[in-house]
Amino acid sequence: MPENTVVLAADHAGYELKNTLKVVIEERGLKVLDLGAHNGDSIDYPDMAAALAKALADGRAYRGVLVCGTGIGISIAANRHLHIRAALCHDVTTARLARQHNDANVLAMGSRVLGPSVARDCLEAFLDTPFEGGRHQRRVDKLSGAATSPDSNR
Repeated sequence: MPENTVVLAADHAGYELKNTLKVVIEERGLKVLDLGAHNGDSIDYPDMAAALAKALADGRAYRGVLVCGTGIGISIAANRHLHIRAALCHDVTTARLARQHNDANVLAMGSRVLGPSVARDCLEAFLDTPFEGGRHQRRVDKLSGAATSPDSNR
């Protein structure tokens, strides 16, 4: 899996913020796999979330960023894929904790609710923060179906 590639996808509402975040990622020396939107023409967020999920499943990137108007729809669509742990974040704290406690592999944000400065801060926290593991690992395992027994929470 390319440890230096981040996959980006957005619907038409997230197009401009996605492009802003693309520059931030490139400034950090990381590669970007940009799946679109490539203009402001209407495009459905479930399709963009599915394309990002496929890119991660195929090993073309190690983390992803999704953007739509609010971040809600695209995060719901992404989390329908078992290997995706998409976190809808609105500030640095939620982005940091999404990585530390949930091992989120996808950051979802809303272009109509976040300004570019806050979105940049969220992205940087998401990229810089490692997963803590430990007591959080068993919970993350349950998200992927690795531990499904009710007794596994002891």
